[in-house]
Amino acid sequence: MARKRKRRRAKSGGAPRPAEGSAAPAVADQVQARSQTEPQSHPGKSRNRRKKNRGGRGLQGRPLMPAKAAPGAAKLPAPAVARPASAKDAKGRAGEASAPDARAEKTAYVNDLYAALDLGTNNCRLLVAQPTRPGQFRVVDAFSRIVRLGEGLGASRRLSPEAMDRAVEALRICAAKLANKPIRRMRLIATEACRSAENGEAFLARVTAETGLKLEIIDRETEARLAVSGCSSLVGREARSVVLFDIGGGSSEIAVIRIGDNRSSRLANHITHWTSLPVGVVTLSERHGGRDVTPDVFAAMVAEVEGMLAGFDCPPLAFSRRQGAEDFHLIGTSGTVTTLAGVHLDLPRYDRRKVDGLWLSDAEVSAMQAKLLSWDFAGRAANPCIGPDRADLVLAGCAILEAIRRRWPSPRMRVADRGLREGLLTDMMADDGVWRRLRPRRPGSNQGGAHPGASGHEEAGAS
Repeated sequence: MARKRKRRRAKSGGAPRPAEGSAAPAVADQVQARSQTEPQSHPGKSRNRRKKNRGGRGLQGRPLMPAKAAPGAAKLPAPAVARPASAKDAKGRAGEASAPDARAEKTAYVNDLYAALDLGTNNCRLLVAQPTRPGQFRVVDAFSRIVRLGEGLGASRRLSPEAMDRAVEALRICAAKLANKPIRRMRLIATEACRSAENGEAFLARVTAETGLKLEIIDRETEARLAVSGCSSLVGREARSVVLFDIGGGSSEIAVIRIGDNRSSRLANHITHWTSLPVGVVTLSERHGGRDVTPDVFAAMVAEVEGMLAGFDCPPLAFSRRQGAEDFHLIGTSGTVTTLAGVHLDLPRYDRRKVDGLWLSDAEVSAMQAKLLSWDFAGRAANPCIGPDRADLVLAGCAILEAIRRRWPSPRMRVADRGLREGLLTDMMADDGVWRRLRPRRPGSNQGGAHPGASGHEEAGAS
């Protein structure tokens, strides 16, 4: 009789019938589907397998693990399933409650968009990006237009109606781009032109009324720190001191960076000295003339900037060779240095990917400046990396660069096609802690991110 009862149980076999409304029918459907596709094994072997894996995964009524997604497929949230809230169930799921929240939080930050707008003396620029790997982001949209907001500012101390109209038109385009995207956080700044113009505040009030954008005028120290933040990933681990300069349209910011053994995650914390020269490519070219630049005119521009640098109280920097690598160099973030790099590479069309991060030796920089000085206005305008819009500004930028190189001689200079917008994005993302939530799954894994400022959407030129 005992043997017959055992056989009867084996034939009826399996788990008890689930109650209606529970999650078990869904699991049962998966089991049934699997049984239809998998060949039936020998009953004796099945019984032995149950004994061997008793307490293991997938048995004793435990839910089946979901199938793995195909490589590259996006993960979708699992649908909620109603279950009876028994005490045992609550205890078993207590430790899992935070995992979906953490995944949701990561997904939210992955999809977040950040925006940075920089209205300068010469350009209006916008970047929209989303964070990727720690310290990096991917550019979703970009815009850049030469507006020459500071045109005539040096003589009148006021923004002209024509210049303001050009800037407002560009800002309308930026406003439309921002309105069509779910921006988590944005920062919109104005620099030297609005900072020094008597009607700068009134112009920004007009911008708000006509475009809805509220721009803030930042001070020179903030501008210098943002330039450093934007270029931080270009400063190698071997660097111990760096002079970073941003040649703008109406001012030029210079930051002296000294890095000790304890390197901060924010490079701007290592700034020891900084200055902002009240001269840029627009103001300098207007004073000396930018179309017909002779060697004497160029020398006069260099001398003017050298006189300004003479008042900058900063200890001299020297480089040393350590394990075959220089630990001091210059970093230039401006249209001037990106133009030099494009001409040096003889690019048929400006390509940011080839320019950003490029190293130029001291001799190569001198050769490119001499080449540009030998061209007339038409020759400069015909070069695809300069163009007619910047042909009257590029030599003024070279004069500022030459004065900086004489003050801080260096065997090499690194070119940065990035600046204030990248610094704004980096700071906002760091403040929100997005990279603490977006750790890579494994060391060295690539989540498709790009280095800061890698837009590939715009061409560079004199700032």
